Amino acid sequence: MFQLNFSEQSMQELNKLDTLSQMEVIEVVSSLTRKQLDHPDDSIGRFHRAGKTFYRVRAGDFRIYFEEQGDALLAHYILHRNTFADFAFRSKLPVTEEFLVEREDSFWQYLESLRHREEKTD
Repeated sequence: MFQLNFSEQSMQELNKLDTLSQMEVIEVVSSLTRKQLDHPDDSIGRFHRAGKTFYRVRAGDFRIYFEEQGDALLAHYILHRNTFADFAFRSKLPVTEEFLVEREDSFWQYLESLRHREEKTD
């Protein structure tokens, strides 16, 4: 069993949930075993981003993105399923940390920021 730690973003999202949903999220992540992380199945995703190995598990309508840190798991993000932030993070799209922690995801603002970034480099 791993110790479970939460980033500021994941703690904020967790605090917005009702008690039952909080318990579901915590139970899903805290019950993970070494064997599950070493050999992920369909319930656990594993990918690399920014030099780190991230895992993703589902808990109801939420996706928890975390990394292993020794004997602990650090939940970096708790994102609602089917949001652009969830898609962008797991698809390795060039998003900022601020984008992932925003409460309301805006696809159009994201596209506009990419356009401005391209204009600056031209």
